[in-house]
Amino acid sequence: MTLNQWFLFFIAIQVIHFLATWKLYVKAGKKAWQAAVPIYNAIVLMQIINRPKWWVIFLFIPIINLLMFPIIWVETIRSFGKNSNKDTALVILTLGLYIFYINYVADVKYIENRSLTPRTSAGEWVSSIAFAIIAATLVHTYVMQPYTIPTSSLEKSLLIGDFLFVSKFHYGARVPMTTIAAPMVHDTLPLLKVKSYLKKPQLPYFRFPAMQKIKQNDIVVFSWPVDTVEQFFKKTTRRIRKPIDKKSNYVKRCVGIAGDSLEIRDGFVYINGKKNNLPDRAKLQFYHFLEMKKPITSKFLDKSGISEFTRVYRFKVKIWDDPRMVSHLAKLESKNKSYLREYKRDSINVLVVGGITEKEAEKLKISPLSDKLKVNMTDENASLIRKKTSVVNLEKMILPKGAYEKVFANLGNKDNYGPIYIPEEGKTVALTLETLPFYKQVIVEYEKNTLEVNGNEILINGQVAKDYTFQQNYYWMMGDNRHNSEDSRYWGFVPFDHVVGKPVFIWMSWNTNGKGLGKIRWERVFTTVGGNGKPTSYLYPFLGLMAILYGVNVYRNKKKQA
Repeated sequence: MTLNQWFLFFIAIQVIHFLATWKLYVKAGKKAWQAAVPIYNAIVLMQIINRPKWWVIFLFIPIINLLMFPIIWVETIRSFGKNSNKDTALVILTLGLYIFYINYVADVKYIENRSLTPRTSAGEWVSSIAFAIIAATLVHTYVMQPYTIPTSSLEKSLLIGDFLFVSKFHYGARVPMTTIAAPMVHDTLPLLKVKSYLKKPQLPYFRFPAMQKIKQNDIVVFSWPVDTVEQFFKKTTRRIRKPIDKKSNYVKRCVGIAGDSLEIRDGFVYINGKKNNLPDRAKLQFYHFLEMKKPITSKFLDKSGISEFTRVYRFKVKIWDDPRMVSHLAKLESKNKSYLREYKRDSINVLVVGGITEKEAEKLKISPLSDKLKVNMTDENASLIRKKTSVVNLEKMILPKGAYEKVFANLGNKDNYGPIYIPEEGKTVALTLETLPFYKQVIVEYEKNTLEVNGNEILINGQVAKDYTFQQNYYWMMGDNRHNSEDSRYWGFVPFDHVVGKPVFIWMSWNTNGKGLGKIRWERVFTTVGGNGKPTSYLYPFLGLMAILYGVNVYRNKKKQA
């Protein structure tokens, strides 16, 4: 909806409110015209229902207002003696229209000093839960959002199983554009597995003032521009059209900001011709071929800091004819997020497996076809491993310049890419048939223009265009895990209106391959995401603070009772 459409919608709501309540305003000792003045009518209504005036603010905050409206409806009818469960159900089920009946038909009197205390314990519980949800939704939407790392694209900096707090206010909290949605869930309702929102109506994009701008090498959470996830964890091969704020959340490192010229050479990013210097906590990883004189064990890989690897196995049995083996294989793939594939080579059934131990291989009745592994590691790790006498060969898998791979705008491959200019708000670029593929997505998808190519002419919104001026800033997001990251190299720029927030804190880290309390990575609990040097855990200071606050609370309660 446009701003004009929203204005008309707002006026319509005010007219409905006036028609539904003006007699009730009069019965409460107010003037009929006070029910017709926008915003002021809400302030007066708070006086009538004997609630604080600051509640009015909640009525104009998207998502929060959806939770507040039913509460206001119920409070209004109770201020006129309608307290039964039947009345409460009717006003909620009719979306407040039951108030028309009370205004024009029912013989009601205003209760000026009604009790605001719930009459039953159930009512008290409902009231407490409602305002707890409102408070939590307010924090979740505009201040801080919990987030889980599901993939290894930022491995070493952020691990699979890290639970983050993502700040909404660092880059400016984005007001939800989707006005009708379930609170505190993203695009799918848990258990029901259906959409949690309605696509219409939509608010225009708006963001609160930021505390800071996105800087180079910041880790950023953003709405995935070319989302292919239909619902949570239900991925497809086609692009799914969702509202911006309901697109799947991604987390990557911003290696290029608006106005930069970016190029990738042998896996390393260069900005405006200079090599990008990453923070010391960032560890770039690349796939290598590793061959050793003796079998490569999981113990060796763990000791070497290698968590991602792929090994080729030979079947000892016909695994795909055994339902139990197929079931176990499916569980293994789900648990390890590994890549499993069967194919035939020289009439031998072969299985390509990522990241399983020798015990798992034995259970599947498969044996290594060779001692060669495809391993993901840092250059530092590779240098250390090369010094071992048992290493036959360790080769970094870099696609040379000119090698074909399907990437954004066909500007090379994942290891050698560009150069490409990252659009900056207000900057103008020349448009030709050669440069159009770089910016077509920006012009059409993100800035909502029509675009046609007629012979050698480019038409934007029906007019011949020799150049184009960008309407917002864009960013280039990449994972530190360079060979296992779905990022800007494959789908292009991230618009600023897609930015969600900045990860600031790891409050829990869970290792699915651990055992017992070993599943918790204690050294990562209560650590900051940014900063230099080895992360420091603030778990014990936090527990100490909680103990002090608990002691103070107990002392105050005892003193109050005395």
